[in-house]
Order: sequence, then structure tokens, then C-alpha cells
Amino acid sequence: MTPSRDIRRLLEIMAALRTPATGCPWDLAQDFSSIAPYTIEEAYEVADAIARGDLDDLCDELGDLLLQVAFHARLAEERGAFDFGAVVEAITSKMIRRHPHVFGDVGGRDVAAVNAAWDAIKAQEKAERAGRRRRRGLPAEPEQGRTLDGVPAGAPALTRAVKLQNKAAKVGFDWPDVRPVLAKIREEIDEVEAEIVSGDREAAAEEVGDLLFALANLARHLDVDPEAALRGTNQKFVRRFAYIEDRLAEQGRSPNEASLDEMEAHWQAAKTAAAEGE
Repeated sequence: MTPSRDIRRLLEIMAALRTPATGCPWDLAQDFSSIAPYTIEEAYEVADAIARGDLDDLCDELGDLLLQVAFHARLAEERGAFDFGAVVEAITSKMIRRHPHVFGDVGGRDVAAVNAAWDAIKAQEKAERAGRRRRRGLPAEPEQGRTLDGVPAGAPALTRAVKLQNKAAKVGFDWPDVRPVLAKIREEIDEVEAEIVSGDREAAAEEVGDLLFALANLARHLDVDPEAALRGTNQKFVRRFAYIEDRLAEQGRSPNEASLDEMEAHWQAAKTAAAEGE
């Protein structure tokens, strides 16, 4: 089969995979729910390639993510709901509609004004969508019109925390600067410690959640993406632990044969080596 740069070829392949009797048994067994975790995973793979600065991998991962879009669109087409063309039409219409300063006659290049216009257009779209649902006899969206509506419950927890905080901040529910956020973090740490002392694991887990929420708020006030920051720390942890394993391997040993003090010494050496290499 000859590769193609034409999106139509991808859609033809997806259709072939979903054709009963002649298609792929695995692909035929899938539905929206079973594919959704792969969609999320591919989005993370894209983010990982970007973080590593690997543009070759990024090309591959974007293709994998595009396949997920084609897969969902094919499932919808089979149900007579919409097809890939409708997905493309929806996003192109949305981008034109939300950028009147580029594609329309609305002036202004100020970022704050553009963001305000974007939010206003999104609110109008949301109201129109609710109207369409009512006309079709569909149930209203949960808590329609509330401040914190529109933040997907399935989003990564840290990302969702920041989005919820941003929405609350738009109506004035926010710390004025980073200092009270730091105080809140210290307060939450004390509460975690108190529940550890009490032995109440359920309460301690709840307090850990409160602490993570406060840390997400700190990241937001510092204009730091907490998911990206944690991914960076995860990668750093992997590098440093690999250093420990390599040093122990030179002695013919593995981590479970070493003491914590030994591993800590190698950890500190890994930090020093990383600092000297910068």
C-alpha cells in the first residue's frame, strides 16, 4: 500500500479497518468509550515529544493523534451523527468566528481585548448550544450557567484545578498575590500532618487533595503549567535514579542490594553532575 500525504487516504484506511467481515477485528470491536483512553494517551505522547524537543517524534505522535480524530469521526459517521468533514468544518468555523480581529472587521491587537472578546464569543456559543439542546428536547447541561461550568471532569486533575481557579478568579474569587497562596500551602501541610498524627487515612487523603489544589494555585499565580512542571520533575527523577542504578551496576549490584544512605549519596552525586553539565 502506497503512503499518502492526502487526508482522504487516512479516512479510506479507517473505513477499511471498520468494514465488517473484512476489517480489523480489534478496530471493529471498539467504540467511543474504549478509544477515549488512547486519545488521551496520544495527546500526552505529543506533549512528551514537545518537551523532549524531538521533532521527528512529534511528527509521528501528531499522526497518532490525528488517527484518533479520524477513528472517532468514523464511529460517529457509522451512527449517522457526523463525519470527519463535519469535524473540520466545525473547527474552521469556530476559529474564524472567534478571531474577528483577524478574519472580520473588528479592530484591536491588544491581548487583553482579544481575550475578552474570545470569552464573550464562547459565552454566546454556549447559550446558542443550550438553545439547540432545548429545541431538540435534550436535557439541559448540568448546572447550566454556573461560573465553573465547562471544565471537563475528565481533564487531568492539576490542569482542571487551574482551569477551575481561573474561572473563579474572573468573578473576583482569588488571592490578590502569591503570598497568601504560600500561607495556604503551609496551612494545608500542617493539616496533612495533623491527620497523619490522628491516624485517619481518609481525612489525610482529603487534606493531601487540598494541598495539591493549593499547589496548583501557586503554579497559576506564578504562570507555571503544573502538569508541565511535574512532567519535567518526573523526567529529572528518572535521570537521577538511572544514575544511581548505573553507579551500582558498576559495582555489580542493584538498588535492592544497596542501603538508602548509599542511594542517597549517589542521588546527590547525580544532582552535582547535572549541575556541572549545565
